[in-house]
Formats: sequence, structure tokens, C-alpha cells
Amino acid sequence: MSSKVSIVIIICLVTSVLLCQASAVNKSDEPGKDSVLKVHLPREITIKDDCLKLGQISIIMGKESLVSRAGEIAFGRISVPGQQIVIDRQMVLSRLACNGIPTSKVILTGAEKVTVKQQQRTIKGSKFAELAGAFLKKNPPAGSVCRWDPIRIPKDLTIPTEANDIKLFPRLGRSSVRNQAKVHIAVIADGKEIGACEIPFRLKYHYRKAVTTADIPTGTVISSDNVKIEKTISNEPEPAGWKPPYGLIAKRRLSAKTTLLANMVGPVKPAVIVGRNKNVLIRIKLPGLLVTAIGKTLQDGRAGEYIKVRNVDSQRILLVRVNEDGSVEPIL
Repeated sequence: MSSKVSIVIIICLVTSVLLCQASAVNKSDEPGKDSVLKVHLPREITIKDDCLKLGQISIIMGKESLVSRAGEIAFGRISVPGQQIVIDRQMVLSRLACNGIPTSKVILTGAEKVTVKQQQRTIKGSKFAELAGAFLKKNPPAGSVCRWDPIRIPKDLTIPTEANDIKLFPRLGRSSVRNQAKVHIAVIADGKEIGACEIPFRLKYHYRKAVTTADIPTGTVISSDNVKIEKTISNEPEPAGWKPPYGLIAKRRLSAKTTLLANMVGPVKPAVIVGRNKNVLIRIKLPGLLVTAIGKTLQDGRAGEYIKVRNVDSQRILLVRVNEDGSVEPIL
């Protein structure tokens, strides 16, 4: 009886060992945990480079060699600053399959799609305008310019994070408009120009103007008694050589608080030296020769003016210049 029990026990032990070995063989045939690739997708991620790889845009877990291989799979490139690329699960599975990792060995978790953008720096348009204004302050385009207002603010400039040693270089640009100036700003990174902008400014000028303080009749001499000089700011520069109109006369009646313009005043005319229908001495003076004759004026004449005179002897009409002593000199 005891021998039979021993035989049964031995048979049970052998059977148990065989079953364990079979189970081990079967388990070795099944895919283990290390052969499965787990990929977790976040909803949004920011990367430093412009080249997208699976290892940058997701969290990958699994066998080290498989993770390393999957992490290098490319998903394109960000070509425009500020560009965003959306990658969904189907695209991830497709790229993995193209690189020899079948979908049966991939477990996807997380978001249905991930939005990828590049980590960047931005220079605000207001910063460009501020720099351009400071440049004009040190380098005014004209001596009488007292203010400059930006006509428009440039757009913000996005700079990739890999750009180092960024510098801004302003310079005066060309403008065909008299009361405007342009400042060109170049953006230099690592010795290369990576961007630029141009800011137009409307210039303001120091300006003086003469304003009447009382009604001024025609022919009245302009003086500090009836006109005052006011300082103001204008969109136009002051005329070259401008000076107070003192000593000029009003060409027409001017009301109080009138800003004087060039066509409103003129120089005081000298007194009439020779009157119309008066006899004058016609004098021709040449080296070693003096010729005189009597003429009759056909119009009034002031010193320095040109008038017509009829020679009494020949009756010829001559164009003469009136001298300060009252004589006239023919134009030869």
C-alpha cells in the first residue's frame, strides 16, 4: 500500500514540473511588458527646436531600445515663427508603423491630439517705437524739430529661442515727405540680421508767428506797438531766414489777432524823386566821356526804379534808371 502511494506522489510531482515548464514556454511565447510601447500625449506642449520628434512631443515608456528608437521619429518642422502644429493619435500610430513598430505593440494614452508650438521670444512693437524715438532725440533730423509722434507702431517680432546675442541697431531712413522722418531698426542675432522694421514719425517744429494786437490800416508801419511775436509748435518748419516783420508796411487793412503772412506786408517804398511830366537830366557817363541831355518823364520814379523818359531833342523814348540825385541814366 505504501509503495502505491509513493508511486502516485512521484507521478504527481513529475506532472507538476511538466506543467510548470509548459506554462513557462507558453509565457515566453506571449509578448511581454517590455515589448509594448506606451505613448502618452499631452494636450499642448512647447519645444525649443523647430524640428518635431516623438520624444519631444510625448512621454514614451517601454523597453529602452524601443523608446530610444521611437523618440527619434520625426513629425515635420516649424517653418514660420508662431506656427502651431497639431498631431493626433492616428498620425502617431502611422509614423510608428512606418518605422517598424506595429500598432499592436503600442498603447496610446492622454489627449486625442497634441498642439505643438515653438518656444520663442517676442520684441514688442512698442519697444521698437520707444527705441526709434530715443534715437531721434539724439539725432534730430532738423534743428527746429521739437517733437516726433509715431504714425504707426510696428508689429511684434518673434525671435526663435536659439538666437543669442540679440542687438537692435537704429538708423535714420529716407523720407520723401518734408515733415516726416523714418527710423529703420535692424535686429541682429549672432552677427546675422534676422529681422527689421521701419517706424515713420510725424515731426513737430518750433515756430514763430507775428500776430496783430490791434486793427492796422493800409500803409501802416509794422512795429512792436501793433504786432507781437508768439512761439508755437507747427507741423511745418519755420521759413528759412524768418525774422519779425518790423519796419514793413501793411498792404491792406488788418484786423486785430490776425497772423501775418508774407503777402500781407511789404517793404516801405522810397519817396518819389522824379514826378511824371517833369524835366530830368539824362546823363551818360563813360570812361573819359560825359554826355548829358534833357528829357521828360513819362511816369513817377523812385531811386533805383526803371522808368521811361522822352529825349526832348530827339523825341526818342528811353528806358532809364533813376539815380538818388534825381538824374536818370539810360540802359545801354
